[in-house]
Amino acid sequence: MEYCQNVYGKYNGKNGEKLMLKVWFITGCSKGFGKILVEKLLEEGQLVVATARNVADLAVFEQNANALVLPLDVTNRKAVASAVKAAVEHFGRIDVLVNNAGYGLMGAVEECSAEAIQKQFNTNVFGLINLTQLMIPIMRKQKSGHIINISSIAGLIANPGIGIYNASKFALEGLSEALAVEVASFGVKVSLVEPGPFRTNFAGSSLEVSTPMPHYESTVGVTRGLIAKQDGCQPGNPDKAAEAIINLANNPNPPLRLLLGSIALRQLDRKIKQLMRTRDESADIAAACDF
Repeated sequence: MEYCQNVYGKYNGKNGEKLMLKVWFITGCSKGFGKILVEKLLEEGQLVVATARNVADLAVFEQNANALVLPLDVTNRKAVASAVKAAVEHFGRIDVLVNNAGYGLMGAVEECSAEAIQKQFNTNVFGLINLTQLMIPIMRKQKSGHIINISSIAGLIANPGIGIYNASKFALEGLSEALAVEVASFGVKVSLVEPGPFRTNFAGSSLEVSTPMPHYESTVGVTRGLIAKQDGCQPGNPDKAAEAIINLANNPNPPLRLLLGSIALRQLDRKIKQLMRTRDESADIAAACDF
């Protein structure tokens, strides 16, 4: 608590501007968006709780006085509680929670084992819920806070071959919509970040792949080929994505949803048109089903 009181709100930025320091708690910091976000925040002099299952991946941050490096498996409720307690004891508060930990699962619904499906939801959904539930009382007491959930355009649009991943992100979308209303009166904000393809390791080491079945070659096989071809060539710039997330947290009236990347924008435009067609085709039948 003493550390936070000494520095909170007294930092002059690298260009001489006055900055309000925030305490960020970020999961999944060993690579991808999480790691880049930590790097940029520490460059600004912000206060960061950087977490990952393997803290050896975070060794580069341990010598920074503004960083608290903690081991965290979000699927372990006790570990989550310990990490949150340690963060509050060290910095005195938590202003921004970034639920970034997660990974992809490639495979047709039939191809994915029960164990793989459970593991996907344990990390992408239940782990996020574990941390969010323990963070809300802190932010409610502070009467301020911002929960940023890293979703995906795959949380709005489904494609063959990533149906289980889609399901986990669709769940996150619904959870966040409801949560945003529930915590608004506490001064707590909720935002969803929905990236398209970005040049991270998502399509590489962060993608779990199920054993292919020949029956799905014409559908899931196409998606597999596209993702493999795209790996390392994605149009999205992760540095710019991290900057957009930081700007989101600095927005006094942040949106519920933030799309990232031109592909996400195009895909959503197509989905909106499809939904409008569905609405028009269903209008008479829907209205006729009331008492």
